[in-house]
Amino acid sequence: MEQNYFRRGFGLRKEIEPLIRSEYHSALVDRIRAHGYEETYGHGREQVTVRLAEEFGFCYGVDRAVDYAYETRVKFPDRRVFLLGEIIHNPHVNRRLTEMGVVFLHADEGGRFDFSALGPDDVVILPAFGATVEDFRRLQETGAILVDTTCGSVLNVWKRVEQYARDGFTALVHGKHYHEETRATASQVYRWPEGRFLVVRDMAEARLVMDYIEGKPGALTREAFLEHFREKSSPGFDPDLHLQRIGVANQTTMLSGDSLAIAAEVGKALERRYGGDAGYDAAQRFRSFDTICSATQERQDAVVKLVDDEARKPDVMLVIGGYNSSNTNHLAVICSRSTVTYHIADARCIDPERRTIRFKPSGTPFDAPEMEAEDWLPDGPLVVGLTAGASTPNNKIGEAVELLLRTRGIPLEEPAAAA
Repeated sequence: MEQNYFRRGFGLRKEIEPLIRSEYHSALVDRIRAHGYEETYGHGREQVTVRLAEEFGFCYGVDRAVDYAYETRVKFPDRRVFLLGEIIHNPHVNRRLTEMGVVFLHADEGGRFDFSALGPDDVVILPAFGATVEDFRRLQETGAILVDTTCGSVLNVWKRVEQYARDGFTALVHGKHYHEETRATASQVYRWPEGRFLVVRDMAEARLVMDYIEGKPGALTREAFLEHFREKSSPGFDPDLHLQRIGVANQTTMLSGDSLAIAAEVGKALERRYGGDAGYDAAQRFRSFDTICSATQERQDAVVKLVDDEARKPDVMLVIGGYNSSNTNHLAVICSRSTVTYHIADARCIDPERRTIRFKPSGTPFDAPEMEAEDWLPDGPLVVGLTAGASTPNNKIGEAVELLLRTRGIPLEEPAAAA
């Protein structure tokens, strides 16, 4: 019987490595990194210093997912290969997979996929975000070969959420309820009959939950609570029953400080509500684990270090990555607190001939319309900082540097004024 579930690769790394390197690596980025993450180009008033964050771009989980997708195409050259949603939130990578013949499966407005055309001769790649418990079950029923690229950091969160459900705790997930990862994470509670979840987007939404727990004046009524969280909670959610024991988890790409603050405040709210009860046991009311992935944390820390350097703070920050990429959006929010920031989906958003840049304003929804700025680079010598989301390949960062310099009329071959 043919094996129909794969998670550990096909041992084809050597076969795909030359293609991966040619399509996603950048000699320019390697050179800037080797020079201490900084290089200066041009002279006089046209001088531009490019500073890279010390952690940026592809993380291990994304590297693995992309490699595995390429291996899958090599392993099954004569089969139909499908992808559940997007492999990662990067338009360039997803476009390349389309060019390789991978067919994308998209959910309808209700979040449901149509698997009716799939059969045992087909191959389906599960993205780095993972799949919901229900989607995985339905895919198994098709008999298709499943290639699972779910990130290990995401799997760690799933284990916590399943433990919460097993032990009778409601999983309070800090994340975006519509995001593929959050949907897959929340669904892990369904592995247990009484599993429950509630998703909160930010501290303001968490406050609605805490005020309800404590019965504060002005708190949402039961009906208003259920309406507000209608699309953000498990079916049959009862706030009077299911907010008595809470375990906090999070989408791995959220701002870590926000997740930790929400967890701390929820724990305090439960203690204020139940701390006076006879036999009160905090561990039986509240659980929390820091489930921000290390790569997300490292990229956030690196960009904070870059923009908080008062002596050499960038005049302009470029943040490169898909507009629907959660971790990229959070990098843009961090940068925008300190300096002028442009979140661009791709290097091609920079037009050196027209001296314009297309971007998504920091802090706006992922589907907000792009804006365009003219003459976006200030006159005179300047420092431009660059970072990129965990799903952005180095070649796109290198292309952004090239187009940035062309906007200033600086030939790339002119290495540095410091020479």
